Amino acid sequence: MTVSIRLLGKDDVETFRRIRLEALRAEPNSFASSAEDWENLPDDEWRRRLTENPVFVAFRTDDPVGIMGLLRQRASKMAHRATVVMVYVDRSLRGSGLARLLLAAVTDYARSEGIRQLELTVSAENAAAIAFYRRERFEAVGRIPGGCIRNGREVDDIIMVRRIVD
Repeated sequence: MTVSIRLLGKDDVETFRRIRLEALRAEPNSFASSAEDWENLPDDEWRRRLTENPVFVAFRTDDPVGIMGLLRQRASKMAHRATVVMVYVDRSLRGSGLARLLLAAVTDYARSEGIRQLELTVSAENAAAIAFYRRERFEAVGRIPGGCIRNGREVDDIIMVRRIVD
């Protein structure tokens, strides 16, 4: 597998739009947002979301095949924490190690920015994702009952945390 991972910049709005909408359409039950939430956003909102927080994309040749973002806490006493968001890998590359490579890029970036703790929420029904995060040293620290409504029913979210400093 020949892939490259890079941090997107302000000129990468179309790449961001392409992989984000692909993720939301391919795995609608994996995200709190729906494709409809994002499809009609104006270009300036796409650009704001891309540049306000780091977004990493994996490419196979020139095609985006995975995405992972980071939302840093803004309050000064919480700025050492960030939330991993928008996690998606194209179905054909699952199990290839690509998610691990994306997470490593996000983690390295986070450390370089002084972040000490990564956090995320994952659907309690997404056993594969929970297993991946556990392998990557995330610990389940809580549960949000009815964290999301999917297809008219409430589904719990699992809160997971990983310290990234020694």
